Amino acid sequence: MKKQIFYVATAAALLALGSCTDRSREFDACGQIEATEVVVSAEANGRIIALQLTEGDKLTTDEVVGVIDSVQTYLQKEELVRKRSNTQTKWVDIDRQLASQYAQLNKLKSDRERYQALEAKDAATRKQVDDLVSQIAVTEREIAAQRQNYERNNAGIREELALYDVQIAEKDDQLSKCRIVAPIDGTVLTKFAEAGELVTSGKSLFKLADLKQVYVRAYLTTAQLAEVKLGDTVRVTIEDGTDKPRTYEGRLVWIADEAEFTPKNIQTKDERADLVYAAKIALDNDGYLKLGMYAYVRFQ
Repeated sequence: MKKQIFYVATAAALLALGSCTDRSREFDACGQIEATEVVVSAEANGRIIALQLTEGDKLTTDEVVGVIDSVQTYLQKEELVRKRSNTQTKWVDIDRQLASQYAQLNKLKSDRERYQALEAKDAATRKQVDDLVSQIAVTEREIAAQRQNYERNNAGIREELALYDVQIAEKDDQLSKCRIVAPIDGTVLTKFAEAGELVTSGKSLFKLADLKQVYVRAYLTTAQLAEVKLGDTVRVTIEDGTDKPRTYEGRLVWIADEAEFTPKNIQTKDERADLVYAAKIALDNDGYLKLGMYAYVRFQ
């Protein structure tokens, strides 16, 4: 009975120190449950108007969870919109502006054809026809010159409108960054800010992690590398403090390309190994896997 009590006390002490228990000797590698964590930071300067989340909340990608004061940015955008609208009124409808001159030109051409027919019958003089031809040429040059001026005017307006479009798009981008959104599906782990606080761009607001897909970060000796390859299926047993710990099927998804010294809180199958290779074993979380749990890996 005393031996059993001593064993339980020793295992608890080792876990508290952050190291694998002697159970790891029954397995090929030992590690801890981890997840991909994302720290969401403010993308705008201002006061947090709302931040509607608490630790433990489950968020979905692009879900809006808060907003930073955007009144000044919105007013700046409205000013640009009105300036653009005012500039738009300066745009010239060239065909409409030249409609009367084109009508005059068409009349001159009609008169020319009529006088040419009369000239053929000796009912009109050659000078009358030549005068009409001259008037037509002058009118065409005037129309061409005015069209060129209108096109230059419109080109300048077009560039000015394009500049306003860029500035408005910039304000739209700034407004979108005033919204606080979740970048991934995940669970809120830590909340760093509260509504009412004044923040600057880059200030951490909260941290979340995708707990549906977790992984074990284990360490392999050089000798073990020859026994495994990426994609291999492995068995993972969780240190949950029970007599019958849960066992999961995982997949080896990553092996480091450089060796490192064995972390102090990790044991390997070969305790004499100084250099080890970090590896990740992906696991589907059924809800029982918690970050920081110790896990033992058995290669198949």
